[in-house]
Amino acid sequence: MKGVSSINNQKKISASAVVGEQDTKKRNDNYNKYVKKVTPKFSVLKNMMKAYLIGGIICTLGQLLITYYTFLGAEEEIAKAYNTITLVFLSILFTGLGLYQKLAKFGGAGTLVPITGFANSVAAPAVEYKKEGQVFGVGCKIFTIAGPVILYGIFISWVLGLIYYIYGIIVK
Repeated sequence: MKGVSSINNQKKISASAVVGEQDTKKRNDNYNKYVKKVTPKFSVLKNMMKAYLIGGIICTLGQLLITYYTFLGAEEEIAKAYNTITLVFLSILFTGLGLYQKLAKFGGAGTLVPITGFANSVAAPAVEYKKEGQVFGVGCKIFTIAGPVILYGIFISWVLGLIYYIYGIIVK
């Protein structure tokens, strides 16, 4: 294999050349070079700045909604409830339109602001699996991502409630 033996001399490493190499040491070395070549380079600082920007925009939107609902005459607690409903609705709408994924690709962890990220995690599988039908598609897959969050949230709440209860008995 002429192409395989000259792989070290080439600047361009292909997957087929890595797989075709017979010498294990060369194959491992070529594989590591290939992985390094094809792995995208990310700037942690740049990703943090984008996440901070997008998360900040979502949180600012939430605060503006609370202020707006209060301005319309709602009490603060009611305004907060309207804010939650609006943010969940917008998150699901943007997920359905395919915009939330684009926003998440740009903003990364900034889109995981709890209420919008959770709404997206419920809506995204529903949109993805709707082709399989209402029961076996949407019904079975809707909690694929959010299910463990709900499960562990309820479990931890129960454990903490039990600890709080036992602590109350001991302190009395």
